[in-house]
Amino acid sequence: MAFSVNTNSGAMAALQSLNSTNRSMETTQSRITTGLNVASTKDDSAKYTVAQTLRGDLGKLGAVTTSLNNAKSVTDVAVAGAEQISDLVNQMKSKALEASDAGLDNESRKAISNDLLTLKKQINTVLEGSSFNGTNLLKGTAATVATDGKVSALQSINGDTLTVANQALSEAADTAFGASGTDTDITNVGLDDDGTAGTGSGAADALLTKLDSFFDTVKTSLSDLGAGSRQIEGQLSFNSNLNDVISTGIGSLVDADLAKESANLQALQVQQQLGVQALSIANQAPQTLLSLFR
Repeated sequence: MAFSVNTNSGAMAALQSLNSTNRSMETTQSRITTGLNVASTKDDSAKYTVAQTLRGDLGKLGAVTTSLNNAKSVTDVAVAGAEQISDLVNQMKSKALEASDAGLDNESRKAISNDLLTLKKQINTVLEGSSFNGTNLLKGTAATVATDGKVSALQSINGDTLTVANQALSEAADTAFGASGTDTDITNVGLDDDGTAGTGSGAADALLTKLDSFFDTVKTSLSDLGAGSRQIEGQLSFNSNLNDVISTGIGSLVDADLAKESANLQALQVQQQLGVQALSIANQAPQTLLSLFR
């Protein structure tokens, strides 16, 4: 090999090696800093594109979960209200049965009528208060529903939405013992028992029949609300598991192995130091030519 002060091939080779080491170190430091092996499409376009698609799926899944949580809260409030109404109707049935005794004195009959009116007010209060975020599944018509919104295509369920129908218990209650302010069916229980169907024990028997029918309606509503709540809870559980699986999948695609990168960093630091020394030695090579001219 010719000796030349114009071209130092050894120094150029050492510089190329040092530049390569520096680039590798920058990549390793970026992976350690971000925790990602694929932080940009420049790192790996295929993996980055797949990861971005999965991140979009996670976003949709999060929106569905939020909607499901809202629907669950609405349904749980309705369940609590329906259970309370069920207890109150049982008390009304007991009172009506007690008032159906033809031998009961008038004072006792009036007291029972007052108790029935109090229980009716409590039921109406529960119906009014069983609302969450403006949605009441016990009051109103069957046209009102609680829904979880659009369900992601990731989920294999029948239909696009989960719905829990309004139970319309307010209408059924009005039929059973009269609308608010219309207490004739109950006040008639407190009237003197004259042997007719509309007063005293006769009114109590008629009210008891209506209460039995209303209680059957409440039982059906409890069953429907319970089934709807379990379905929503099941979907929430599935969403949670699906979220974990997708997150793990994204991690396997783009996450960096920090233990491996730490070891690489140590090796690259040594290579960098050796590269600097090699470049320094190569730069000193032309100096040896001066000895030939002494």
